[in-house]
Amino acid sequence: MTITVALFDLDDTLFAHRASVDLGIRNHRRSLGAAFAAGPSADGSAVWPDDASESLRWTELEEHHYHRYLNGELTFEGQRQARARGFVEPYGVMLNDAESSQWFDTYFEAYRAAWHLHDDALACLDALEARSPATRLGIITNGELDFQTRKVETVGLTHRIEHLVASGEFGHTKPDPRIFHHTCELFGVEPANAVYIGDRLATDALGAANAGLTGVWLDRERSATTEQLDEARAAGVAVIHSLDELVALLD
Repeated sequence: MTITVALFDLDDTLFAHRASVDLGIRNHRRSLGAAFAAGPSADGSAVWPDDASESLRWTELEEHHYHRYLNGELTFEGQRQARARGFVEPYGVMLNDAESSQWFDTYFEAYRAAWHLHDDALACLDALEARSPATRLGIITNGELDFQTRKVETVGLTHRIEHLVASGEFGHTKPDPRIFHHTCELFGVEPANAVYIGDRLATDALGAANAGLTGVWLDRERSATTEQLDEARAAGVAVIHSLDELVALLD
């Protein structure tokens, strides 16, 4: 059947979440002063831990506690507090709930200042809208609607996206087929008429394929294993390495 609707994951698919996080946590840590350095140098100035390792540690905390939130173990604010506490503990700093929230809020300002789209995002959306007939565009994201809407507004996508569906409002997270089916209903199309593109194989591409959509895995880092490629192939999931490849794939 003809693809008339293109649905996207938001974070690390259209929106450069990981790059924004890396820059945000680096700038935030430096703004806190020498208490968050590895130690003093011979001249007394701060010696900072390796930025890459600290960014990776922050990413791991995000992955762990955000999935606890998605599983209902923590509130949205609770996962933020847990991430803040986990990051500062190796520095010998202990934070209560209020202090954790304040720490995260300050980090978040640095993160928000770094928000941007991936370089290939706008060209991809332009190409989809230039198809005849134009492909309608939407987003399905795991997260809170207000938060994800703020990202879409900040990077200038509001007028491009017909529907933004967030798990926090809908009540079911990807890869649950209900969130994919709900979005197709909003567009008034059958799942077979929609494609879903995301950077996670299981959550995004396989979730969409299992719901009857065309699933596309965006493997920007070319990190797919042989087992993952076999799993994708068996499910009819296409693998691309840039959004520049999407229109040619659909055509």
